[in-house]
Amino acid sequence: MTKIKELTGEEIDRIIEMAWEDRTPFDAILAQFGISEGETIEIMRRNMKLSSFKMWRARVQGRATKHQKKSPKDMDTFKSRMQRSIALNKISKR
Repeated sequence: MTKIKELTGEEIDRIIEMAWEDRTPFDAILAQFGISEGETIEIMRRNMKLSSFKMWRARVQGRATKHQKKSPKDMDTFKSRMQRSIALNKISKR
């Protein structure tokens, strides 16, 4: 898990934000940051309060939308429609 040590604070914040979103699959995090599901879980564990991590973990475990292969066929985007516009992993100017 040496990849985790190479991430900046902004990248870790973005990974946590993506992991917290219900409709963003772990495959999207892998595609953008090269971080696997297990590494994402480790990042969440290290950077969240224990109670928040447990709540997130209980919500994510078994959720079809967090896994591309289990998600509905019509779900072809990595982000929800409610999410802010993002370009090159940076939040667009408002």
